[in-house]
Amino acid sequence: MSTFCKITTVLAVAVFATLVLTITFRGLAYAGPYVLAFFLLLAISARAYPKTKSFAYTIVIFGAAAMALYYPALFISYGDFKYATLIIPLIQLIMFGMGTSMHYRDFLGVLKAPKGILIGVVSHFIIMPLLGFSIATLSVKFAAMPPEVAAGIILIGCCPNGMASNVVSYLAKANLALSVTITSISTLLSPVVTPFLMNLLAGPLIKIDPWLMVADIFKMVMIPIALGLLFSSVAKGRATWLKKVMPLVSMGGIICIIIIITAAGRDSLLKVGLLLAVLVLLHNIGGYLLGFWSAKLFGMEERDCRTIAIEVGMQNGGMAAGLAKGMGKIGTLGLAPVIFSTLMNITGSLLASYWHKKPTTRGDEATVPDAVEG
Repeated sequence: MSTFCKITTVLAVAVFATLVLTITFRGLAYAGPYVLAFFLLLAISARAYPKTKSFAYTIVIFGAAAMALYYPALFISYGDFKYATLIIPLIQLIMFGMGTSMHYRDFLGVLKAPKGILIGVVSHFIIMPLLGFSIATLSVKFAAMPPEVAAGIILIGCCPNGMASNVVSYLAKANLALSVTITSISTLLSPVVTPFLMNLLAGPLIKIDPWLMVADIFKMVMIPIALGLLFSSVAKGRATWLKKVMPLVSMGGIICIIIIITAAGRDSLLKVGLLLAVLVLLHNIGGYLLGFWSAKLFGMEERDCRTIAIEVGMQNGGMAAGLAKGMGKIGTLGLAPVIFSTLMNITGSLLASYWHKKPTTRGDEATVPDAVEG
């Protein structure tokens, strides 16, 4: 470990001690600078250790959310310009990056392994929407959760997978080719399936315009992905720099989206944040468990069961946030997707680490994808 990392580790411990003392004697409201400094130093320190390196990005996300909670005015608007306007362009940029990392060969997997694809896609669009609907309905009835906030749980459940699931599948020694194909197919189906499910399940909680949602998905997801695929085909390997840059752009874009939504929904988040975090964590973990056992039920091998568990449990939080923005409810409907995206990075990393140490009967034959999306 370098001297610099040793220093940051020591400083992180010192700042944490200061943070605890500040909260104890002055209150949480005065701890903002120390919270931000702690997360920054902790993220730098985490990268110095192989076992914690994968958590550095998640720590940065927590720091970004904390910054938005303490200083929301900085991230709501600048003069007459509303920062929420940036959400959809950022998602389009992330989806373009996803398109550049995809290839027509990804879709040939449907012909080679239709059983795994079918189980993965169908399980994803059955388990997560119904589980989200159940959690949201119970939270409104028994925990007085605001309906628009609860509807966000259903929204994240109705969205397709994100590219982060592909990275987690690779690290978990799952079937990466199957993972990429399920992600691609579920994304292509989303303009039809997501609005239909959202209208069906969230209609009692919030007014839904399914046709507007279809238009938003095409604008935010399908067109940028198509342009990314086209660019990748035309470039034919000449733009290798793009594959190095786009993961960083995607991660930066996700952090910006989280900051903007957290700042916009600060008041609602402070009221229901802890409860909402528990509910979306149940949603996420429930997706892993039900996805794994649905694959087991159909006789899939261990490696494919891992893949389907990850594909079911991990969602495209950016797309859900963009849809919330399109409906003009970023500060309520958009909260659950933001918290879900943050927590699934943690649970996904833990799950990948656990499965990585447990070998399967077949080795991973693919390489890690070039883009990460939450």
